[in-house]
Amino acid sequence: MPLFPTERSVRTTPEGILWEPSERWVRGRRGDVTVVDSRHPLLVWEPALPVPCYAFPREEVRMDLLRPARNPTPGRHTGSQVFYDLDAGDGSVENAAWTFPADDLAAHVAFEWFLRERSGLDHWYEEDEEIFVHPRDPHKRVDAMPSSRHVRVEIDGTVVADTSAPVLLFETGLPTRYYLPREDVRLDLFEPTDRSTRCPYKGIAGYWTWRAEGDVPGNVVWSYAEPLAAVAPIKGLLAFYNEAVDITVDGRRLPRPVTPFTAGLRP
Repeated sequence: MPLFPTERSVRTTPEGILWEPSERWVRGRRGDVTVVDSRHPLLVWEPALPVPCYAFPREEVRMDLLRPARNPTPGRHTGSQVFYDLDAGDGSVENAAWTFPADDLAAHVAFEWFLRERSGLDHWYEEDEEIFVHPRDPHKRVDAMPSSRHVRVEIDGTVVADTSAPVLLFETGLPTRYYLPREDVRLDLFEPTDRSTRCPYKGIAGYWTWRAEGDVPGNVVWSYAEPLAAVAPIKGLLAFYNEAVDITVDGRRLPRPVTPFTAGLRP
């Protein structure tokens, strides 16, 4: 029976891996070499990772560019049995691809991507749009909504932002982020840094650091100068890590959440 976009077809392997077919056309390159060109990818969720990866039918992968890994890394992925080194683009990449042992996934090959820079393919496309960091999760929403809530941000008792024109960004699994107009932020109290990050849902972010002393992590403020179209309302606005500053919304101070970013936010 054919699968339709409105149907959910998530399946589970004995190892606890979740997977489902995707209808997206996915391509992956290393340098100028197209290594994957797939119209039948699978989205795969490993138990220990918060985001999915793709696994591709072998016939849609340049298997001639893969060879059994010289130094395989058992335990790097859930139940993985076979690792491959990749010879393409700018040279050999160790453990760039692997297979899962589950019968459902045995005819597919997955590639490094999430949190493993320079260890897999370096350009990925869903249809004709380049995607960064990891595939977009079809079960996750990211909504940017203009609001008239009163938002105030403090650092060590100093009010650094105060606005009644925020954009609230709701992202599944993360605390609400408050994006604030620049004219309502004391940006003179911060200095830009050379940090840059990519998000598959929002785009490329630039950062600012608190100028004064105090128990404040670096790069505590960020902004998307040219966000992806789906979150266009946050363009040029500034957001603070809820985990590291004090945010008050409509007179109620929010607790500082613990998130996957907390451990990396150190003064």
